[in-house]
Amino acid sequence: MGKLFGTDGIRGVVNAGLDAELAYKVGLAAAQVLGDETGKKPLVAIGKDTRISSDLLEGALVAGLCSAGADVLHLGVVPTPAVAWITVDRGADAGIVISASHNPFEHNGIKIFNGQGFKLSDELEGRIEDIVLSGAQVPRATHEHIGKVLYTEDRARDDYIDHLAATVGNQLSGLRILVDCANGAASSTAPQLFDRFDDLHCDIINADPDGVNINTNCGSTHLDSLAAMVKAGGYDVGIAFDGDADRCLAVSEEGTPIDGDQIMAACGRFLKEQGRLSGDTIVATVMSNIGLHRFGADNGIQVVCTDVGDRNVLERMLRDGFVLGGEQSGHTIFLEHSTTGDGQLTALQFLHILQKSGLRASQLVGDCRQYPQVLVNVAVTDNAQKQRIMSSQALKEAISAREAALSGNGRILVRPSGTEALIRVMVEAETVEGAAGCAEELANLIKTL
Repeated sequence: MGKLFGTDGIRGVVNAGLDAELAYKVGLAAAQVLGDETGKKPLVAIGKDTRISSDLLEGALVAGLCSAGADVLHLGVVPTPAVAWITVDRGADAGIVISASHNPFEHNGIKIFNGQGFKLSDELEGRIEDIVLSGAQVPRATHEHIGKVLYTEDRARDDYIDHLAATVGNQLSGLRILVDCANGAASSTAPQLFDRFDDLHCDIINADPDGVNINTNCGSTHLDSLAAMVKAGGYDVGIAFDGDADRCLAVSEEGTPIDGDQIMAACGRFLKEQGRLSGDTIVATVMSNIGLHRFGADNGIQVVCTDVGDRNVLERMLRDGFVLGGEQSGHTIFLEHSTTGDGQLTALQFLHILQKSGLRASQLVGDCRQYPQVLVNVAVTDNAQKQRIMSSQALKEAISAREAALSGNGRILVRPSGTEALIRVMVEAETVEGAAGCAEELANLIKTL
């Protein structure tokens, strides 16, 4: 991880670490690096979420890109996976997303995709970072070589929606669903997408962004109100996206949360039955619940794990030819249809399977049991303290002792956050009380190290 780019691009509170000046410099540097790579005038697609600061950062990025001679394909407010798909569909050399995903509105970020729709390589991110941090002068274009902005967002967005709808045909009839757009990027696409399906009853909530209400008590990080509305309204299922719509979680007709592990379980079993689950394998992360592993064992599906982060999941999928992977948090990658996690694509696949099964949502995921899982975050001052804590012998011995006490009916994961100044302690056990007690003990120990 570099000084500028973290595990998911550049992140920060706007005008308190991430500002227009930095965005302008990133635009300049990206244009130079992409031009050097392609040997031609680069074309860069740019999309954003609904944060109040997204316009500010977009303007600065566009100015930097055009100043250094790149053309810009302006997409407006669209989900992160839409930028990846449109980048490939329009033959752009890169795609840039302005979003901080599920984080509060005051945060924002800059994430770059390559021309194949995958996250930009560490090597190219490093070259952009070196130019920005070194203060190296990027040559400015003049005369006819200055970049221009192409405004085609409506047509590009419609093409993306067509692509999503085509993955399931018109096979969602009879379902009643409630969709929570988190007042984020899905507000620009979900109403039109779900309106494409005959005999699908869909109600939309939290699709009125005002710049500051993104992810506020709504979306995939706040399922309680959606769950209550689904149960009270007699819906078959509730669907929840996060701010940039690359995540999807759900709630059953009973109002019970359905997490990414359970969505992958249902989709994995369906694909296996159709002979489409490559290697009969799902790629998950170390944060996935032990219940997913036991579901896999019961259904002849191998579950392999990577470090946390959809980037790591995707790398393993590409390396070994697997087609389904994701995270418990709701990033699910269907490599047959997309190069990145796509919340709306995930929703369609899950709804398609639900409709074909004839089951209730609670029944569809019922045999992927979720063991009680408790996550405690311990604040640290900096990366040096993270490293010192993670190398502590006392912590290693404490984890070993508590794992032995679980007797195989749970697990412990202690890891440094890749995006925040935190050590995360995750414990699974047979009971919530057991998991919470163990997590608290380890958290208290970490605070003393």
